[in-house]
Amino acid sequence: MTGFGRYENAVNGYHIIAEIRSVNHRYFEYSSRITRSYSFLDDKVKAYLKEYISRGKVDVFLSIDALEDPETKIELNHSLASGYVKALRELAGSYGLQDDVTVSTLARYPDIFMIHKSPEDEDIVWAAVSVALEKALRPFLEMRREEGKRMKADVLQRAQAIMQIVAQIEDRSPQTVAEYREKLLIHLKEVLADTQIEQQRVLTEAAIFADKVAVAEETVRLRSHYEQFCSFLEADEAVGRKLDFIVQEMNRETNTIGSKAQDAAVAHMVVDMKAELEKIREQIQNIE
Repeated sequence: MTGFGRYENAVNGYHIIAEIRSVNHRYFEYSSRITRSYSFLDDKVKAYLKEYISRGKVDVFLSIDALEDPETKIELNHSLASGYVKALRELAGSYGLQDDVTVSTLARYPDIFMIHKSPEDEDIVWAAVSVALEKALRPFLEMRREEGKRMKADVLQRAQAIMQIVAQIEDRSPQTVAEYREKLLIHLKEVLADTQIEQQRVLTEAAIFADKVAVAEETVRLRSHYEQFCSFLEADEAVGRKLDFIVQEMNRETNTIGSKAQDAAVAHMVVDMKAELEKIREQIQNIE
């Protein structure tokens, strides 16, 4: 499912820009761009987002700037500074140059200064970042909810269309079984015309084989799966994978009906059902 959320503000001593965006993907796939000095937060950001997002290719942009510089201590590398002074004076003496080594001269060599910044408290930084992420998640999740409503309406409409076809198959099924029994009976009589097999035995065998094309069990299970499907659509939790499983089961029952079909009309109905199921399957690959 697609979504976008952005938040920018000062939070607990940090200026933070948080952007979260996602596109359709069957699984949760995470990538991030975080200010280099705060990259240690990446695992926490990922874990935090996984609490709210179970599917989608998610990209996070996080810019973090401390509004106050941390306590800094500067030390002089005396041995290196002494080496620079000695080298400069030797250079001046060798080429008859004026010896004007000053503090300004040495300041051009930053490596003689050692800068030590007090490490930031990771918990304090994370507290600020988590606030920004929570603010960015609000519009992000709202956008995904709206898309989810549209997907729900679409797949529900298609599932209802499938149930209408199931009803047509159920209405047609007794006639289909009777027609198949009649055809089978005629064929058996022709094949067994010169045998002594009893007429009742032929009728019984024809009835047994004809019942094998009945699809009552499959249509009952399809209706049960449909009820589960509708129930999952109303659930206030991540149901994408459950819906995926139910659609697989509905497809299995539809295939069984297709394999039993001895009637062109039913075969065409099965094709229509499979087309709707495929469209549903494509949609729910992206549902949470």
